[in-house]
Amino acid sequence: MAMVAALWRSARGYTQTKEFRNYLASTHFWGPVANYGLPLAAFKDMNASPEIMSGRMTVALIFYSMAFMRFAYHVQPRNLLLFVCHSTNVVAQSVLLSRYLNYYYGGGVLAAVGTTAATTLDPTSGPVPVSDLDNDNSC
Repeated sequence: MAMVAALWRSARGYTQTKEFRNYLASTHFWGPVANYGLPLAAFKDMNASPEIMSGRMTVALIFYSMAFMRFAYHVQPRNLLLFVCHSTNVVAQSVLLSRYLNYYYGGGVLAAVGTTAATTLDPTSGPVPVSDLDNDNSC
């Protein structure tokens, strides 16, 4: 318990220094804080339907975050908070991209509609009913 108290006193002492106050007032802190909106939005979209996702935008955000990961690591002094923000975004956007690719190219659309590939890809077949609304007892 004494170690936790010593660690707490040390952290509290550091937060009261001029160096820490200058860091909180810099763009090295507020830039990553503002950029955390990207991975937060990606985490929110993980529960959304893949139909509303944009594959192009997801790929663009992956490359954007990869470029800024490199920037955050090479800038002096290193901005590790920005690096972590963009690496989190790369992981989150990659998960969204895998969901998008699985839905549109891995058969997810066919499973969602409940049809087979033969009836979907055959242009001569008639319309496929999505559900039988007359016998719907779900409510």
